[in-house]
Amino acid sequence: MTDILMPALSPTMEEGTLAKWLVKKGDTVAAGDVIAEIETDKATMEVEAVDEGVVEEILVEAGTEGVKVNAPIARLSGGTEAKAPEPQPEEAAAPEAAPAKAESKPDAPAKAELATARPASAKGGERIFASPLARRIAEQKGLDLSSITGSGPHGRIIERDVKEAKPGAKPAASAASPAPTSERRGETRPVQSLQQMGIPEGSYDLIPLDGMRKTVARRMTDSFRDVPHFPLTIDLEIDRLLEARGRINKMLEKDGVKVSVNDIILKACAVALKRVPEANASYSPEGIALHHHADIAMAVAVEGGLITPIIRKCETKGLAQIAGETKDLAERARTRKLKPEEFQGGTFSVSNLGMFGIKSFGSIINEPQGAILSVGAGTRQPVVRGDQLAIATVMSVTMTCDHRVVDGATGARWLEAFKALIEEPLAMMV
Repeated sequence: MTDILMPALSPTMEEGTLAKWLVKKGDTVAAGDVIAEIETDKATMEVEAVDEGVVEEILVEAGTEGVKVNAPIARLSGGTEAKAPEPQPEEAAAPEAAPAKAESKPDAPAKAELATARPASAKGGERIFASPLARRIAEQKGLDLSSITGSGPHGRIIERDVKEAKPGAKPAASAASPAPTSERRGETRPVQSLQQMGIPEGSYDLIPLDGMRKTVARRMTDSFRDVPHFPLTIDLEIDRLLEARGRINKMLEKDGVKVSVNDIILKACAVALKRVPEANASYSPEGIALHHHADIAMAVAVEGGLITPIIRKCETKGLAQIAGETKDLAERARTRKLKPEEFQGGTFSVSNLGMFGIKSFGSIINEPQGAILSVGAGTRQPVVRGDQLAIATVMSVTMTCDHRVVDGATGARWLEAFKALIEEPLAMMV
């Protein structure tokens, strides 16, 4: 017997909802068959079987919430090892513990003892992130996972890394490798109940936290506590941008494409990051990682929280392509259909609340990014030009910086470059 375990489908996932079974008791499955749909804190994903056999028992019913990662969810006949389904696509998987073998009688199923399961570790005790398929191939080839450099999300070792590796290969140094947990996180303060803080029980309605809200709360708390934030605010005149947008949309009308102000802001951010590359950076204990491309994450409000889909290599794309990608990503974000690689990572974030009439605000940095730009509403205001008063459409933006990476002078130079691009959009063409 083989127990199928709840997989970890994103680096932030601790539990999820088993939304739907695509197999039933008695079905025969092969390795690679899609067997279930699981809702994570960010998306709904299909998962594959990593072994063949007959479904002997469904241990967790469809619709069950709060299923812990590595908990048994079904049982197959055949096999002697507890296994987690392989995520689809394989590269999108999150770090998870290595399967735990359990001694059993010939007729007894193998079970995952979560209390004793341990992830593979490198020398020195650091955890090695690798997919179940990569672990299996490495074992078959006699490879030491600690000698392999992962190319998956967050440095995770995936199938192609193991297939290309040779025995004795040494990992390459990476400036962006994650810091050990002991170095990243300090002690957290005790959590008090509302009653302990003076709010009487029964005086409110309690909405349970879902996976997304828990993740947002944890990540933002970690970032605000551990990252030295500081804001830089500047006003921009956007009348030329609005005029340019009107002309661009008239040209694209026949193609059914409509460019938004936010699309132009994303492009301007990317170009400014290439002109001031020191701002396109992340902090790590090994050094400052200067990113090769401007992968711009855009904040999208969804039911129950927030998600930041990413325009990859944004500096290389035209406004029409950016507009198409932002529309598609936002729509799939709201239905939780994004793949992990579409919202994990990024080198810089943009949060725009201008459509809600918010004039100015500051955002919390989305680690490991070095900065985030908060965009307010454009409003008609009096401005001074020389000795004359004039009326212009003015938009305030606030750049929140990680002082370990982007200091005040670097942030000011980036805002100067960004301002020039926004106030004269033709500058993005040269």
